[in-house]
Amino acid sequence: MKECIILAGGLGTRLQSVVKDVPKCMAEVSGKPFLHYLLDYLIKENFEHIILSLGYKSDIVINWLNTLDLSVKISHVIESEPLGTGGAIKLAFQKVQTQQALVINGDTFFDINTDALINFHDKKSADISITLKSMTDFDRYGSVETNTEGRILKFNEKQYCTQGLINGGVYLINKNIFNNLDFPEKFSFEKDVMEERLDSLKIYGCEQNSYFIDIGIPSDFEKANLDFKNRI
Repeated sequence: MKECIILAGGLGTRLQSVVKDVPKCMAEVSGKPFLHYLLDYLIKENFEHIILSLGYKSDIVINWLNTLDLSVKISHVIESEPLGTGGAIKLAFQKVQTQQALVINGDTFFDINTDALINFHDKKSADISITLKSMTDFDRYGSVETNTEGRILKFNEKQYCTQGLINGGVYLINKNIFNNLDFPEKFSFEKDVMEERLDSLKIYGCEQNSYFIDIGIPSDFEKANLDFKNRI
């Protein structure tokens, strides 16, 4: 069974000028909540169980979900207070029934081949596989360095790069890392797991270069409204 966690508890502070009073995942893009496109994509990728990690105004998301007739099992967890990306993922993994799950962000659409990522992950016997995307002339994202086998060597801070690989925010994670390692209730998955445990965990990067957009800033939110007109 393919399972996916969507991190959908964000406030969307940088979008307040164009989107108000709803969680970021519920920002309206071409007439539908952005979450609509994520669910549609996951269903097409044959996911059978989707877990939403909710926080800010979770009732808006739940009420909208209750209006849908989906061919997939939907579960959710709710953060009573912000737990960081790590805490949110760990909490959502309590609902995961298998030994691994895809994790995506509720404000990012990366149209990857998930079966290719799963095959890559299994072949590498990875603990965590990160989907990477090649970009040029960027400073909004940090870059990622890998060896020839795809194992991640370093996460670089945000700075201008003429060309490089970025972390696309799509992870395949083994459930047992939360059983085998001691984490606080609140922590950052990026800082406290991926960066701090590069040597002790097998963390690999799988490059895919399909469509990618992060609606976290107004300019890309407007671009998404144009791009997703054909996805309704």
